[in-house]
Amino acid sequence: MFNALVVEKDEDGETSAAVKQITLDDLPEADVTVAVEYSTLNYKDGLCIGPGGGLVRHYPHVPGIDFAGTVESSDDARYKPGDKVVLTGWRVGEAHWGGYAQKARVRADWLVPLPDGLDTRQAMAVGTAGLTAMLAVMALEDHGLKPGHGPVLVTGAAGGVGSVATAILAQLGHEVAAVTGRPETEDYLKSLGASRIVAREDLGEVTRKPLEAEQWAGCVDAVAGAMLGRVLKQMKYGSSVAAIGLAGGAIIEGALITPFILRGVNLLGIDSVMQPYENRQRAWQRIAADLPLDRLEAMTVAAKLEDLPRLGAEILEGRIKGRVVVDVNA
Repeated sequence: MFNALVVEKDEDGETSAAVKQITLDDLPEADVTVAVEYSTLNYKDGLCIGPGGGLVRHYPHVPGIDFAGTVESSDDARYKPGDKVVLTGWRVGEAHWGGYAQKARVRADWLVPLPDGLDTRQAMAVGTAGLTAMLAVMALEDHGLKPGHGPVLVTGAAGGVGSVATAILAQLGHEVAAVTGRPETEDYLKSLGASRIVAREDLGEVTRKPLEAEQWAGCVDAVAGAMLGRVLKQMKYGSSVAAIGLAGGAIIEGALITPFILRGVNLLGIDSVMQPYENRQRAWQRIAADLPLDRLEAMTVAAKLEDLPRLGAEILEGRIKGRVVVDVNA
């Protein structure tokens, strides 16, 4: 028997989440069993834990869209007992039971060896959000962004993706302009390396103007919606926006075709869910090499399985700062 946060739905369609004991026989079939050490709390996890179950397809369910731990048994030659591994994406925690349990059973293709220089707790301080942030930075680099080109904007900078993107970009030598709607996070963002803080309202409202003054050499956008519509008009010629989230809505307002035609702006969609193995491995290796690990603690909040129903509600309300690391054995 081992502990897991189990979400269940009753006959009236109401969901509830509680820590319960389950067995290996309860886990879905797959070729690798992992003794989970740490997981995280992401926005999708909040949806899965919350009322209605959000993205969950079948009940009972164990959420947790990522985890890091040690291989316990494997039917795949690529992994052997004792190997340290990390998993992000592949609908784990949504369609397949995830990381909020002391053991998980998953497909070998979904795993990546833990890179040298990271332990399992550090890997989850990075987690899916950090992997997404690194993929966004890599996409901007692939489209020509280099230090010295000008300030790089990070929207939603106090959130999980934004925090890691800010720290990575600053470590790489970029001037980072961090956007936040919470003044109390300014010191936190500066501790991650932000060169300047941009209040959300200072980006202004979407107007009918087709273009605005060129300001940003690149952007990691974790918000979308009206904010993305405004930011696109402010991008420098030939620059790129790596878009990774929809917290501000899926509808982009404004005359968006103009930045693309007249300034050659690139809009790059970043999806971390089903990245090829090579991309995930490269991104994790870059994280180990380029993310300032001494800043991980500043962006990390520790949690236990029993804390997750409360914290799940808080992340949906936008009250979580940085990364929540879940010690499933605490």
